Amino acid sequence: MTTGAGVNGLSSGDGNSVVVLLAGPGSSTDIVSNYLASRVPRLVVVIENRQSRMTLARRRARRVGWITTFGQLSFIMGVQPFLRRRGRRRRAAILRSASADTTHRAPSHSVGSVNDDETVALLQSLRPELVVVHGTRIIAASVLASAGCPVINMHAGITPRYRGVHGGYWALAEHRPEWVGTTIHLVDPGIDTGGILAQVTFEVTAEDTIATYPDLHLVHGLPLLGAQLERAITGRKLEPLPAGLAPGSGLYYHPTIWGYLWRRVRHGVR
Repeated sequence: MTTGAGVNGLSSGDGNSVVVLLAGPGSSTDIVSNYLASRVPRLVVVIENRQSRMTLARRRARRVGWITTFGQLSFIMGVQPFLRRRGRRRRAAILRSASADTTHRAPSHSVGSVNDDETVALLQSLRPELVVVHGTRIIAASVLASAGCPVINMHAGITPRYRGVHGGYWALAEHRPEWVGTTIHLVDPGIDTGGILAQVTFEVTAEDTIATYPDLHLVHGLPLLGAQLERAITGRKLEPLPAGLAPGSGLYYHPTIWGYLWRRVRHGVR
């Protein structure tokens, strides 16, 4: 099911529109940047440095405690790489089916953090029509204000029900496969709490796991992202939907290693 979608062809803008991609490093960023570059007159890609795992661990431990954090790190460093290796062919097939361009794209600018003064100065100088966020840390209100334009994100989950990470996995873990999907939303200082612009749901297959769900989220979300991009650079307002596809609101993290294994054995949630 899709809601809030529109056209996703090439822009008919004035040829001077600037779109900024604020992103973290990674292969999915290459796919998003190549997708955007094929649809806008000028794309400026700003990549922030990756945060250290220890910094992330300390921050997470303050929220959920060190035992849960240890279980999450064990999953990230132990189970997830194994699943990614096992799912390599499936991931390639997903990307191939969507004609995703995986070519590495060098950034236009590199910054320590999207929240640095350098990022603010850059946005103010570029005066973009739209800022697209992908895989960054939470962006400060001052940075969002400096953009002077809509800031949007493609989220792997149906918000506000599944905020945070692994939205599709957590929907399946809660036995709600009809809520596996991707959201395009406006970015505010909260965690995936901005107004919903478009959502799409999709089905997973027996070949898929938590290692391939992100690719499914990505390829199903790109057309919705393209539709909002087209609206922005042709001067149309980005209108939030009155409601999302799933009621409620929750913030989710990586599963712990024991939680993942228990759900996989007991309920077949992969």
